[in-house]
Amino acid sequence: MDFNVKKFASDAGIFFTRAIQFTGEKFGQVEKTELDAHFENLLSRADSTKNWTEKIFRQTEVLLQPNPIDNTGSRIEEFLYEKLDRTVPSRPNNEELLGHYMQDAAKDFGPGTPYGSTLIKVGDCERRLGSVQREFLQTSAISFLTPLRNFLEGDWRTISKERRLLENRRLDLDSCKARLKKAKLAESKAAAVPDFQETRPRNYVLSASASALWSEEVDKAEHELRVAQTEFDRQAEVTRLLLEGISSTHVNHLRCLHEFVEAQTAYYKQCHLHMQDLQKELDSSNGDVFPNAFAGNPGHSMASGGSSPMDPASAVETDTLKIEEVQAPATGTRKAKVLYDYDAADTSELSLLADELITVYTVPGMDSDWLVGERGNQKGKVPVTYLELLS
Repeated sequence: MDFNVKKFASDAGIFFTRAIQFTGEKFGQVEKTELDAHFENLLSRADSTKNWTEKIFRQTEVLLQPNPIDNTGSRIEEFLYEKLDRTVPSRPNNEELLGHYMQDAAKDFGPGTPYGSTLIKVGDCERRLGSVQREFLQTSAISFLTPLRNFLEGDWRTISKERRLLENRRLDLDSCKARLKKAKLAESKAAAVPDFQETRPRNYVLSASASALWSEEVDKAEHELRVAQTEFDRQAEVTRLLLEGISSTHVNHLRCLHEFVEAQTAYYKQCHLHMQDLQKELDSSNGDVFPNAFAGNPGHSMASGGSSPMDPASAVETDTLKIEEVQAPATGTRKAKVLYDYDAADTSELSLLADELITVYTVPGMDSDWLVGERGNQKGKVPVTYLELLS
């Protein structure tokens, strides 16, 4: 019990001394040991890394789970399973739920009806999209979020702990410097020889005794300063090594960022392929029911029967018209400015770049939504909605 009381009293004394030193520094009344410029740069770089890593981590979580409030119950359940060291049960995501609802609705409406059969196809696509998203979320969590979390909860906590310890060592060092300075000043005053005419002999004895006491105090203060300086230098070196490790953290996070981009690219590519397959399937099955369903999209105007039924030549132009055999008319060609980028769907079409100028003209038997475009020695069909015809 006595040991604990003594330790408590000692810790309280140290805390009080540090508080006095810290307060004096804030008011500019005492000197403060400054760190070198390189060390300050390391501290600033570490703080910047922590702040931006935290922001990127939080925003990536928002990106991967846009509505955390709607999933509060799920997160609590996951937390409980994690604490119980049990596997979290798999649950369907939003896309998979939508797919299930669509397929259940199709069974109720009748899978043989146009609406029911379409619901089955779209629902199956949504379920595939949900599966792709699940894989993307798992990959992103492992390759990107986990390393960032490990840095914030592991490396940064260690750095922060050592920095606090370094600050305490610095306060102790500056306190020892201030104590030594006061002791030397008092020693010099005590060592001053008083005038014999104005001072009694008894004061000589007191002066010599005080001088000896202050000499001992100076020796003690110098010893404490050497110990404090050694501890400060040792702690500064430990902290410096940790701060220099931020460079390795950047390299690691760079690799994780590349993996996140690859996962995102694969995710959007698979989603695009699934949606393209669904769109082709709907075009082939619903073209007769809704012949103008995709009339606003030049890429589907011909596939969905967008041409006029009164124009038989236009109805078969895909099979009969050969772009390479089309010749530009002597009159009737115009210049056109491309409004948007366009990727050719096949060899009969011409890819376009926004803001470029091309020559366009019409040929008999071509759908009104298309023109023939020429750029140098390249020729192909171009959608009218992507062009601004110039006079």
